[in-house]
Parts: sequence; C-alpha cells; structure tokens
Amino acid sequence: MMSSRSLSCGVIATSLLVLAVGCSKPADTASAEKAPQTETAKPESMASADPATTYTSIDQRVSYGVGLNVARSIVRQGGLEVDIAAFTAGMKRGLAGEESDIPEEEIQAAMAAISERAQAEAAKAAEANAALAQSYLETHKNAPGVKTTASGLQYEVINSGTGPKPKATDQVEVHYHGTLVDGTVFDSSVDRGETAKFPVTGVIQGWVEALQLMSVGDKWRLTIPPALAYGD
Repeated sequence: MMSSRSLSCGVIATSLLVLAVGCSKPADTASAEKAPQTETAKPESMASADPATTYTSIDQRVSYGVGLNVARSIVRQGGLEVDIAAFTAGMKRGLAGEESDIPEEEIQAAMAAISERAQAEAAKAAEANAALAQSYLETHKNAPGVKTTASGLQYEVINSGTGPKPKATDQVEVHYHGTLVDGTVFDSSVDRGETAKFPVTGVIQGWVEALQLMSVGDKWRLTIPPALAYGD
C-alpha cells in the first residue's frame, strides 16, 4: 500500500498483500480495515519524567489521560510550539473558574493565526509529497514485473493462487505489510501474526481494485498512489 497520510517522510508505501484464506459473503459484524496509525515524536519540552505507576488514583489516571489526549491532538494538528508555562497557567485559570489573563478576542486572533500557519505547513508538505509520489511512480512503473492499471495502481505478482476472485459484495481475509517508499513500516498484519478480515469495499480504493483482480492464494506487491490511498 502506498500512503502519505500524516507522514511527511514519504508519499506512498508498498504493501505486500496476501489473499490468505479466501472470500465469503459479508457478515453483519465485519468491520472495515483500520487506517494505519502513526506515532509523531513529541517535543522534548512536553515529555514527562514521571513513570505512569505514580498515578495510582482514578482521578490521577483520568487527569493524565486528558492531558495526554490534549497533547497528542496538538501534535497532530501541528503549527504550535507549546509553551508549558502558559499552557499550565491557562489550565489552572480554567479549572478554577477564573477570568482569563488575556482578552478573549486576542486568544481567538492568535488561534486563527496558528491555524493559518498549520494549513500553510500542511500545504507545503502535500506539494512536496505529490512531487515525490509522481517521481516515484514514474520510475517504478518501469521496474521488471510491474503492471499499471487504468487508475494508476501498480502491482507485481509474487505468487499466483488458484482460488476464485472475490466480488465487491464479499469479505476477505488477508495478510498485509504496509511501508512507505523509504521502507518505514506503518502497519502490518504480518508483524502482528494475525490476518485481517474486512469487506472488499471497506478499505482504500487501491485495495478495493486490487482485491477484485486477485485470486485466493495470490501474493502481490501493490504500489498505490496517494489518490487511491489516503490523499495528500
């Protein structure tokens, strides 16, 4: 699978896909494939030296969890270098029900500026990723054994199975190994040692297309453009 979703280090990724068991009619409890998640490095100033074992009460653990989730949200959105002292002061004011030290209109203006900065950074990263994706795909399509479909999906047949091809109404069981073009693994059922089951149409478009071209027992390597995966 090729993807650059929230990963600035690469534009697309290669997935080693094995249609491991077969296809069947979808069950009511079938769930779509979860989008690969990535861990973003925390700013050093936001790291905590306190081990989690020091938070023994329920209130402490929930408080820790709330802080952790807020911090992760800030990191995901980007564009902000958190000032811990100011952050803590605002938290204390809010929890105490006290008035803000900064006029509300100034806070809103600052938030708007941060949002614009984050959008500009994201647009710049997306532009760079799009250029890298196009360059990689243009080169990769000429590699031995690579075939390109009308949509731009590239695939290589590693092993051929003899089973039937799944239909859009089926659900499949597969093993997959997803990396960026630099080899970074972003998700892998192989590494987890457990196959994944999902409806054929419950995944990214590149997979939806490939799964219906494969036969049970096939093992393919897919090179999926961002437009058929997770976008910019």
